[in-house]
Amino acid sequence: MFSRRQFTLSATALGVTMLGISGCSRPSERTTEDLSSEVGLTDSGLPVVTGELTLDFGGAKSALAPDFEAMELVQAWEADSGITINWNNEPDEVWGEKKNLLLAGGELPDALFNTGLSDAEVAKYGANGTLLALEDLIEENAPTLAAILAERPDIKAAITASDGHIYTLPSVEELGLVEFPRMLFVNTDWLETYGLEMPTTVEEYHQVLLAFKENGPDGVLPLSFLGAGDISDLIAAIGGQADNPDHRIVEDGKVVFTANQDGFRDAIAELHTWYTEGLIDQEAFSQDYVKFISKGKAEPQTLGSYYFWEIPEVVGPERADQYAIVPIFPGPDGVQRACVANNQEINRGAFAISSTNEYAAATMRWADMLFDPVMSAQANWGPIGITQQLNEDGLLEQIPVGEGETEQERRVKVSPGGPKIITAEDFETVVLPEPRAAERQAQIAEFYEPHRANEKYPPVMLSVDELNRISTLETDITSLVTEKIATWIVKGGIEQEWDGYVSQLEAIGLGEVVEVYQTAYDRFTGTA
Repeated sequence: MFSRRQFTLSATALGVTMLGISGCSRPSERTTEDLSSEVGLTDSGLPVVTGELTLDFGGAKSALAPDFEAMELVQAWEADSGITINWNNEPDEVWGEKKNLLLAGGELPDALFNTGLSDAEVAKYGANGTLLALEDLIEENAPTLAAILAERPDIKAAITASDGHIYTLPSVEELGLVEFPRMLFVNTDWLETYGLEMPTTVEEYHQVLLAFKENGPDGVLPLSFLGAGDISDLIAAIGGQADNPDHRIVEDGKVVFTANQDGFRDAIAELHTWYTEGLIDQEAFSQDYVKFISKGKAEPQTLGSYYFWEIPEVVGPERADQYAIVPIFPGPDGVQRACVANNQEINRGAFAISSTNEYAAATMRWADMLFDPVMSAQANWGPIGITQQLNEDGLLEQIPVGEGETEQERRVKVSPGGPKIITAEDFETVVLPEPRAAERQAQIAEFYEPHRANEKYPPVMLSVDELNRISTLETDITSLVTEKIATWIVKGGIEQEWDGYVSQLEAIGLGEVVEVYQTAYDRFTGTA
């Protein structure tokens, strides 16, 4: 049994900064007493505690997910661990607002599950002691995770802050999918009906959209998407400028901001023409996920083409065979550019423990059970016997989804996500990729990987000083770019406003932001 002990919380001492962190030149310390031994914290294995323990968790969840306590897997966690969790997880949009209020008020639950914390928030609230430093807890109470981090220093580096502390636990899924998060799908039934071929150029695609608009049903949506971040490949095809949702790419070792390049301007101007022709969904820049997917299942069928992760989630399994992936269009120079997003397979922020948690050791032991590869697979895709089964080779594989339901719809109902690690090796020895993931791997290999347009920005965790320098600047830049893209596509005016917009970006501090990212990139790659 672990004895009662003191855990040290670090609060990096900084001057007054944009992140609101204050202090002196070295970390300050404060202690909080851990009471895990008083509820019977066990030395190893399950249960985690032999006495009664209830913890409060908060965080994000899918808008389509039920309350976590209703999930069979979550109920099994309680039975196995001996720890009861009061779950207060909210849909992503709701949690974003609630999280900010909780952080500002300093009244966090015992732990955050699917935290939604940005790197800047981790830096700020780790340094000021709101979040608990976890490295000692990992070493002493998380043998499964500690062993993985010893074998995978890249994962450890990705979750370690610039002050040397770990404030959040990771979610890792090494399938090779996230660099290309959006693909373009087109209604092939309509192509056949209207005597059209699969488009292979921007010009041919434009003609397809015009045909859909002219011949489609009332309320036809020739092209729909969820914000400008979805259409990077289209921007690249029209303007010849690689892009991604962050508008930050790497080319030949240099960090490039894309939303002030001439090719970007030309693409937005052309998309305004498409909008005035009625080819772009009027709600493309304002709709949420639920609204978007409802359009794919509408009666009568109105969706001609769309950008998204996959086909069935939007249009439903009964219409899935009516849509197909559209190849990457060549740009004005004939080069096909598949834009690489900065999404990482090693994601920070799956789990955090707040400094007010009096049972931090037990909480870490609870989290550690999720890093067993079989449990990680269940947290990610659902429990054995419900969504997964052991095949004859002893590997977990997906149970075929029922009629009228997609894999994603089923998945969010039974799998809470949270901290987990499923490595590329695990996909050979523990769990098979779900069918849609295997299909997507094949699609990426055929349509996207051969036309990789840029390097993604690597999983660099900026230092607190760097975050302080760019925090407000980057927020202002992102707001300006997001607003202008939507306004220019919908209302036009980019030609007249472009020079002033570029000057405004520089006045805000774009040059400094790019410099910070370049310095951090050079440090990360060892080219500094």
